[in-house]
Amino acid sequence: MIKADTAPKPRRNVELALLVLALAVGIGASAMVDLNSETPFDSDFWFQSILLAVAAFAFHVVLRIRAKYADPVILPIVVALNGLGLALIHRMDGPGDDTGNNQLRWTLIAVAVAITAIWFLKDHRILRRFTFISLAASALLLVLPLVPGISAGEVLGASVWIRLGPMTFQPGEIAKITLAIFFAGYLSSNRDLILLAGRKIGPLQFPRFKDMGPMITAWLVSIGVLVFQRDLGSSVLFFGLFIVMIYVATSRISWVVIGLALILGGGFVASRIFSHVGFRLDSWWNAFTPEVYDRFPGGSRQIVQGLFGMADGGLVGTGLGQGRPDLVPFANSDMIIALIGEELGLIGLFAVVLLYLLLFTRGFRAALGTRDAFGKLLACGLSFAIALQCFVVIGGVTRLIPLTGLTTPFLAAGGSSLLANWIIVGLLLMISHTARSPIDTTPMTDASSEAVKQP
Repeated sequence: MIKADTAPKPRRNVELALLVLALAVGIGASAMVDLNSETPFDSDFWFQSILLAVAAFAFHVVLRIRAKYADPVILPIVVALNGLGLALIHRMDGPGDDTGNNQLRWTLIAVAVAITAIWFLKDHRILRRFTFISLAASALLLVLPLVPGISAGEVLGASVWIRLGPMTFQPGEIAKITLAIFFAGYLSSNRDLILLAGRKIGPLQFPRFKDMGPMITAWLVSIGVLVFQRDLGSSVLFFGLFIVMIYVATSRISWVVIGLALILGGGFVASRIFSHVGFRLDSWWNAFTPEVYDRFPGGSRQIVQGLFGMADGGLVGTGLGQGRPDLVPFANSDMIIALIGEELGLIGLFAVVLLYLLLFTRGFRAALGTRDAFGKLLACGLSFAIALQCFVVIGGVTRLIPLTGLTTPFLAAGGSSLLANWIIVGLLLMISHTARSPIDTTPMTDASSEAVKQP
């Protein structure tokens, strides 16, 4: 029996209070945008606000029923980010542009899928049964954009989309989830073999060559995505995901050393062979050179305009709806961080980064709390996938690293990314529910022991 004073509490009421604050952030941002528009508080504003609130509270009710011990902070953070993203995307819509309403539709679809996953997935450990099926699914998802007939062709220099009727979809966003499931299942089953075998060279212990098979495979997959799909961001994301998960599983710095060597080596060779990779590096290093700024394709206009926009925002920003993010190409998707920096200033940008940091830490907290190796690795992998994606995006916009074209989770326009990240949230909530659920430590009596023995 668990004592009442030590039993974990569901804390769903805390989540409800935080959810109200999160909706105030999202709906308040939409209201500020509408106040600076020609048609304030039109039907789109009320439609978007009501549907976002209904979706958020529906998710909350499902958690009360199916995962009452889930982390109470994760859902409000995601709702706040998603609501802010809807407001910013709607702010960028021009005459005849339906990107904001399309993002709202994808939000409702993503929330519905995440709710379905929580409702039917009673225990995250069930996913371990699909370790190698997840690997096969990952390979299929990554190959789909290259299949004639369903491929959407090259869009903005990358071949990562498939066409589903009138819509396009990016299968690689789902592949990061299936790859995380495969890595978690494989590493939790083979951790001892990878950990104990190998040769020690100085302070580092390196694995056997045959145990490096999964790492070499992950490296080849990331290079293949870079070569055939021309997608630098996804290749970095996939390989970084595996490096972190194997480091968490083994605690060996040698895997990180090998991984960094493979990344640097593959990136150097790719920059010399493939022009699109070389252009990305050149536009990062020589962004303010006039020849590079005006070059097409592969120019640095997008990066430089984003930097100027953030500089114009200063500390407190120009105000939602009062900046000029239209001067930045793809301000509602790739460069939405620049839009936040311009209209909400450094303070607003730091607030968004802080929300992401809270989201990562709650995911890692779920990993620390769960009692099975598969759940620990899966929660770490999924949390790091969001963290790495944020770092790559924000680093690219601020010119810390080359711009890659990844989307900012929950903020940027893109239905595929939104769907994948809401599924990740659902899985993290299920893992945190398992981690925080009470454990029955009642001593077994003679009567209960006899009952267990009976068929």
